[in-house]
Order: sequence, then C-alpha cells, then structure tokens
Amino acid sequence: MLDYSLALVAGFTVGRLGHIFGGQIMWIPHHWILGLLVVFVGIICVFIKRIKYLGIILIFLGIGIFASDFKDFLQLKVWEPDDAPIIKFLGID
Repeated sequence: MLDYSLALVAGFTVGRLGHIFGGQIMWIPHHWILGLLVVFVGIICVFIKRIKYLGIILIFLGIGIFASDFKDFLQLKVWEPDDAPIIKFLGID
C-alpha cells in the first residue's frame, strides 16, 4: 500500500513540476492528457498477468499526474499555455 501512495505522490509531483517548468510552452499538451494516457497504459498492463503490479503502479502514477492539472481538465484546456501569475506547488491547477 505504501508503494501505491508513493506512486500517487510521485505522479502529483511530476505533474506540478511539468506545470511549473513546461506550462508556458504552446506545443506541449496539458499534462492531464498525459495522466490519462498513463492510466490507460496501466489498465492494459493490469490485464497482462505478468506485469499486473506495474500496471497498478502506472494507474496510481497517472491519477497523480491527472489530479495535479484537474482544473485545466474541467475547463477542457488542451493546447493553451498556462497563465498562472503565481507559481504554487501544492495547488491544483
């Protein structure tokens, strides 16, 4: 259970760092899309018996990445750069 929690926190951290360092780049999609892709790959891995554990870790990692950009998901932002005047690490943006 600890490793799933660590994957969730690692995913959130990766998402926030992606928002801070790459959120102003126009040609990179928002990281909530990348989080959904990681969750999808994790679901595929769960159905393959030999890599089920990796699939569960990928699902939690993708959920963390997705949660870090949840506000942009609700607004369905795909390619727009982030316009955050104040950079917050623990916020959901």
